[in-house]
Amino acid sequence: MNKFKRIAIYSSIRDKKVLLIANQLQEILISRDISCLFPNSSKITKDFTKKGSSDKNIIGTADLVIAIGGDGTLLSSARRFGYKGLPILGINLGTLGFLTDIAPEKLTNSINEILNGNFDQDKRFFLEAFTEGSKKKFQALNEVVFHSGSIAQLIEYDLFIDEEFVYRQKADGLIVSSPTGSTAYSLSGNGPIVTPKVRAIILLPIFPHSLNSSPLLIDENAKIKITSRSRSKAYLSFDSHDKINLSHQQDVYIQKASSELTLIHPKDHSFFSSCRNKLGWSLGVPSYNE
Repeated sequence: MNKFKRIAIYSSIRDKKVLLIANQLQEILISRDISCLFPNSSKITKDFTKKGSSDKNIIGTADLVIAIGGDGTLLSSARRFGYKGLPILGINLGTLGFLTDIAPEKLTNSINEILNGNFDQDKRFFLEAFTEGSKKKFQALNEVVFHSGSIAQLIEYDLFIDEEFVYRQKADGLIVSSPTGSTAYSLSGNGPIVTPKVRAIILLPIFPHSLNSSPLLIDENAKIKITSRSRSKAYLSFDSHDKINLSHQQDVYIQKASSELTLIHPKDHSFFSSCRNKLGWSLGVPSYNE
């Protein structure tokens, strides 16, 4: 039985390949009597309908969002829709694509299998950050980054976990990552790869001015506080998207958000297979069935 009756098609990019995939996807959904919705926030909506739907309407009426593109597109859809409870399925047109599963050449078969109910659900938590004196909260699926905003410019900060002082550090910044983000910016900084089932937060200093600085894994429910001690500029960014300025000695608070993202995967999805294919872990896969 088909669980999804109204599906939104979303992309944060617009090119010929995205439009071809979106058109193919629409044909599949219409053939199965599924309503196709196009958010106004999507870059491809005007190619398919004169009147798109607001994000609020998508959140209130859709059962699923299909994101076409790379992980950047999926992150965008996660912030807009996944944070509000809508499941997300990714079609991978990017390079790495740890979050987007379905390859274009497998689109028809994979989508039909999912619509037939053959899929897995994967829960991922968001990070939430806010600053002292502000009521506005920012969300990130991958990481929150405290940084100087400049190349090779050290900033000094104090780190607290659950109100306990941890250390004072001079570095280019600090990456606070979820397990989802462990294969993103954190990985480029030589942070650990953390499987999605491990419920932890990763703290990774960026080019620290110390030989004894190592990544730190803490409980997912820990409360993090960062106090900027530098008189030079400091910033916060969220999934490389928003960026806010911080004042001298302004406190930053980071914690797990109450909302979770539900990712929809084909039945043959494997995190370790993705690591082998996308990170070149091995030259081949041995057979253990002989």
